[in-house]
Amino acid sequence: MNVRKAVLGSVIGLSLAAGGVFIAHGSAAQQINPGRHPNLAAAQRLTEQAYAKVSAAQEANEFDLDGHAAKARDLLNQANQELKAAAAAANHHR
Repeated sequence: MNVRKAVLGSVIGLSLAAGGVFIAHGSAAQQINPGRHPNLAAAQRLTEQAYAKVSAAQEANEFDLDGHAAKARDLLNQANQELKAAAAAANHHR
């Protein structure tokens, strides 16, 4: 049983690390310009902070929280993409 927990913990840890790298890499390349869109940029920072907190909760609990935390992270990624699309749309209409 302890081996199973160790393997599961390792898999979750690697998944979180990979997800964190993906988020950091993707968002750093496409940050919303706070000078042009201060509210959208603030919302983007909050989605990134929420993603980090959900990841920390998964690590602290050493299990997937019945898939709800992973779903929340997916939805936060989706929200971040929509914020970027909103900023791009605003740039296009100016």
